Amino acid sequence: MPEPVHIARIRVHQDERPNRRAYIADFPDPVRYGVHAGVREFYGITPEEEHPATLDHLVAATAG
Repeated sequence: MPEPVHIARIRVHQDERPNRRAYIADFPDPVRYGVHAGVREFYGITPEEEHPATLDHLVAATAG
């Protein structure tokens, strides 16, 4: 089996739910995740501050 091209080194910190911060190696600023108007009804919450959901980042990465 060939050697991996890259091993992602990521730390995720759970803030006050539903907010999270993901720290990706070599990038000083976190990527913030949470809930926004498009998905808040599904989750049954209204966040104080809206952030992209993890699904948004997966779709963006796939489209890239």
